[in-house]
Amino acid sequence: MATARAVRPWLSSSRRIPSTAQTQTIPSFIRTQTRSFTNPLSNSPQVLTTQRTVPYPAKAVYEIISDIGSYHSFIPFCSSSNVTKQSKQHPSTSQTYPEEATLVISFSGGISQSFTSRVHCVPYETVEAISGPSVETSLSPKSLEHHNPRPSADSDPSRKSDVLTHLRTTWELRPFPFKPGPLKSHQNPVEETGNIPAQEQTEVVLNIEYRFTNPIYEALSAAAAPKVAEYMVEAFEKRIQDKLHRPAAGVKTRVIKH
Repeated sequence: MATARAVRPWLSSSRRIPSTAQTQTIPSFIRTQTRSFTNPLSNSPQVLTTQRTVPYPAKAVYEIISDIGSYHSFIPFCSSSNVTKQSKQHPSTSQTYPEEATLVISFSGGISQSFTSRVHCVPYETVEAISGPSVETSLSPKSLEHHNPRPSADSDPSRKSDVLTHLRTTWELRPFPFKPGPLKSHQNPVEETGNIPAQEQTEVVLNIEYRFTNPIYEALSAAAAPKVAEYMVEAFEKRIQDKLHRPAAGVKTRVIKH
């Protein structure tokens, strides 16, 4: 396996919003990134990581990501999304969360494939979906006490797949508050920080690990998979904007292939 690393420092850009009274600078960030290239014919899962900072609070973003039953209404090629099991009530939120779900992916020509996943939700932090005969959660037992024990292999549909031997999709949310910079106006040319409130933002990281049962599929997917991850994030961005009625920050999604 050959590994190549390309590292860039934090970059910042600014976009100025004109106003008759004042001008406010809103920064955007491109995170440091590392790329590893894995042989698609190896036995190791391929990994895609993409991240985005969105101008919304983590709780609101999490509620959209964890609403798996609505995926069919906005994710490309997803024709059906059903939550088949729910967790127990979480002690902090008093809510139940998806615990098992089946998605149907449909393509032109009447081709479709269903995927059943075991789902783990850590409120406002993580949504993990796993599928495959030997895939286990990467989350701590303490954080999953509201989830029921996973069924045995012979009665667990998330362990059975004709297409994938390994699939783990993980959404991670991290609060990323932004303090606006100093304000200026023609009436007050002196920079002031004043009592400008911090704006709630969230860094959203999507990590996908996958391995096909057929190595030929693995090789064919190598070029298309990064685009799929990008389409997914763009679909969620649009969903978040539609639900929360606020403009996006205009930061381009970065897809990192390992």
